[in-house]
Amino acid sequence: MLALRLEEKMANSTESQTRKSARVTVAGSLIRDIDALVGNAGRAGFLSEAAERELLRRRQLKALKEAFGAWKSSDHPELENGSAPWVHDLRNSGADASAPRADV
Repeated sequence: MLALRLEEKMANSTESQTRKSARVTVAGSLIRDIDALVGNAGRAGFLSEAAERELLRRRQLKALKEAFGAWKSSDHPELENGSAPWVHDLRNSGADASAPRADV
């Protein structure tokens, strides 16, 4: 493992854009692979982008787990035969899909 120190200057005064340094220990082979792709100068940006993507992915997974069971088939009898027939009927009815529905 090699120690990697990420350090950048404050880019802006807003907290979301403020850069802070962090000491991260990662495998040497990982650093070599990253540097081969983006170079030593691009390492911090690469790791920052990768961390942001992983945070987004984990937040989405958490939201999916928390929302599990929120959909109840009994609340949507119009979809009893699946969504395709319902969408087909809606399109053929000439109704404006964005208009408020009377059956809700």
